[in-house]
Amino acid sequence: MGLNKHYMKFGFTKLSVIPVRAEAKEQSEMVTQLLFGDIFTVLIEKKNWLHIQIDADGYEGWIDKTLFFEINEDQFIQLKHSKKSVNKSLVCTIESDDEKIQLLSGSVFSLLENDHIMIGDKSYKVHNFQQAEGLDIRKEMIETALSYLNAPYLWGGKHPFGIDCSGFSQVIYKIHGIQIPRDASQQVSLGVSRNFINEAQAGDLAFFDNEDGNVIHVGIILEGGKIIHASGKVRIDKIDHQGIYNLETKSYSHKLRVIQNIIG
Repeated sequence: MGLNKHYMKFGFTKLSVIPVRAEAKEQSEMVTQLLFGDIFTVLIEKKNWLHIQIDADGYEGWIDKTLFFEINEDQFIQLKHSKKSVNKSLVCTIESDDEKIQLLSGSVFSLLENDHIMIGDKSYKVHNFQQAEGLDIRKEMIETALSYLNAPYLWGGKHPFGIDCSGFSQVIYKIHGIQIPRDASQQVSLGVSRNFINEAQAGDLAFFDNEDGNVIHVGIILEGGKIIHASGKVRIDKIDHQGIYNLETKSYSHKLRVIQNIIG
């Protein structure tokens, strides 16, 4: 069920983070988050809630209408096709004459010129913004992933103060210019499989399944037979052909399904 194109609405994430829920109520589980700069299409309006589709990964869910910042279709198309920069620093700030907003790693900036961005007709100065250099993507990706160490696990989370396993892999790849789907079960279909674990390179994604064969977890391969992943918190553990060996419990926590090379 969608809206006639004539009545289609479009949104821009003007806040640092917006929860996206499974149902149109505050008590519903958070399935993902919008970070600053994400754009989306409104599919359904229901009282104080909007059912949206996120442009970058096609993910759908409900947001509170009070968090909605509307843009027109021309602005949406311009943002969709404009060159984008993704913030790498854990926190940066944008500031206008009368407003200051703290933004998180993974926030998207378009048309960044002379450390300023335009939101609507208002100009904002950007402070402490960093972006990936792109010289050695695997090395830089690992450096960024390590900056998330000890971030608490949060179902549906996508930022360094609360994140889940597939949100972690998605945002780290996003920062380094690679858009991948939101869920581990979707991410596993990308790239080329490694035949053996000793063929894996730092930055590859390792996927893990349950007893039913469903992919339920993902982490980022490090050098030296280790993996960084969000499980309770963003942590580093050992990995071998069986799976993740938790260094604290001295036991296997996740069963390895496959390792995918998405970077190339």
